[in-house]
Amino acid sequence: MWCCCVCRSPRMEGSEELESSLLTQPWASVCFGESAFLAKACFRDTGYILLISDLSSVWYESADTEAVRQRSKELNKRLTVHVSSFLHRLRNLMCPLLSGQPDTTTSFSCHDAAGGLSLHVKSEVSGLPFYWDFHCCPAPVQMVSRHLVRPLIRMSLALQYQVQELSSLLLQKDAEIEDYRESGAALSRDRLRTEPFQEEKFQESFMAESLPQICSAGEGQAFASALQQLYVAVTQQEAKQARKRQHSEDTESPTPTAETAGEPHLPPPSQEDETATSSEGTTPTSSPAPKPRLPAAKAKPKKAKGLFS
Repeated sequence: MWCCCVCRSPRMEGSEELESSLLTQPWASVCFGESAFLAKACFRDTGYILLISDLSSVWYESADTEAVRQRSKELNKRLTVHVSSFLHRLRNLMCPLLSGQPDTTTSFSCHDAAGGLSLHVKSEVSGLPFYWDFHCCPAPVQMVSRHLVRPLIRMSLALQYQVQELSSLLLQKDAEIEDYRESGAALSRDRLRTEPFQEEKFQESFMAESLPQICSAGEGQAFASALQQLYVAVTQQEAKQARKRQHSEDTESPTPTAETAGEPHLPPPSQEDETATSSEGTTPTSSPAPKPRLPAAKAKPKKAKGLFS
């Protein structure tokens, strides 16, 4: 039975590293029955994290070794394996699914459960049945933004710059071809002739013809292989920048001083000390007259006495 208590915050201890590793994993198109989903997962010896979406909602589960141990005992009473081996088996079942080549001996099914999503896995291990349930909760907004919204915005910007560069390159090629023609060059095969590139006309044709075909392709094609590579490249750059920011913050943190370390300050001289200091070098009236001082001599500053004297 699905229970909210099995869902753990992605900020729980040890899960930050898992989520950071999950960030650079590409989204994959998967189907459960007639429903299409996007999913990504990361498995380690310390646990796993799964993110799944139908483009209407986003769910996740982050489980540590203790959660995996308890659930494995409930679902697989006849199996006794180490938690790391259990996680390794789960990874071997999920990776083929995410790569588009699911194991024929493994079945996946999902259903809504109490506002979340439950993914049921059924397979075999050494002739014994193997079961696992992913109990996914609604993902927080920050997680959705980090893994889906921000990367998609940056991918859109990257593709826009790429289109602009290609348009500029086409215009340069047209200018080069025109120069050849003016010099008397001619095509040996007339079927290779092309019309000069016109960016506005190309955009109008794209919006009228290509865009409707793309939008009707279905949500399951949201991340083709080329876009998966672009997604990984974008998220790797984000992870790299995050490491640089963290390193910069660490190097710019102030070095502990006497004040920050709790060491006492040297007390300021009191009025009595200043009076005593100013009166030094004078001679009582009963003593002989002092010898005249040399004009070139300079009074040596008195060393302050304190904690380190």
